[in-house]
Amino acid sequence: MNHLNSKILVVEDEPKVASFVKSGLEEYGFTCEIASDGLMGERMFSKGNYDLIILDINIPYKNGIELCNEIRTTNQSIPVLMLTALGTTEDKIMGFDSGADDYLVKPFEFRELIARIRSLLKRVSFAESEGNILSILDLEVNLNTYEVARNGNKINLTQKEFSLLVYLLRNKGKVVSRSEIAENVWDLNFDTGTNIIDVYVNFLRKKIDKDFSHKLIHTQTGVGYILKA
Repeated sequence: MNHLNSKILVVEDEPKVASFVKSGLEEYGFTCEIASDGLMGERMFSKGNYDLIILDINIPYKNGIELCNEIRTTNQSIPVLMLTALGTTEDKIMGFDSGADDYLVKPFEFRELIARIRSLLKRVSFAESEGNILSILDLEVNLNTYEVARNGNKINLTQKEFSLLVYLLRNKGKVVSRSEIAENVWDLNFDTGTNIIDVYVNFLRKKIDKDFSHKLIHTQTGVGYILKA
């Protein structure tokens, strides 16, 4: 996928921030449109053909969490990046659970934003070029329909849990460190002060392993995690 000419929707109610982001993105060759509130963002998303969405959380009429949930009901694959001043682990979990792919806290460096955008767009083109089904033992993941089943039982995952499972599946049989997971699933430069990865591995374990005698997700103490049969 050629990232130049990728069309980005920025939902941001602060005019200065919105114009700063828009002019910066255009300098890097992206096409950018601005929505100044959640309802406008929803309307533009439903009509426009965007490649990526940048969302603030505190926006009028419909906040970024609600809007992201709304977007995910009709489109599971478009990358959504939350760009917000809310920076606690709880805020991030709420953002990821609403379906965001990445989360960048204001104030931010513009080069960092561009790196995150490129990474998200690259991931989309990689997923499009891959096979449709990933599996191990009795667990099956469909990359096209976002369906996950174990032993024929359907399992509902959030967007982030799904991304984490797909990453573990692509590396099955190999120990992956927390920093590798952070970089590949969250695009976070690993912050040792946050336990967000362990939190999500536990979320995933409850859904994937808890009701089955054969456990797939294993902890390698001091190193990271491994998915193996």
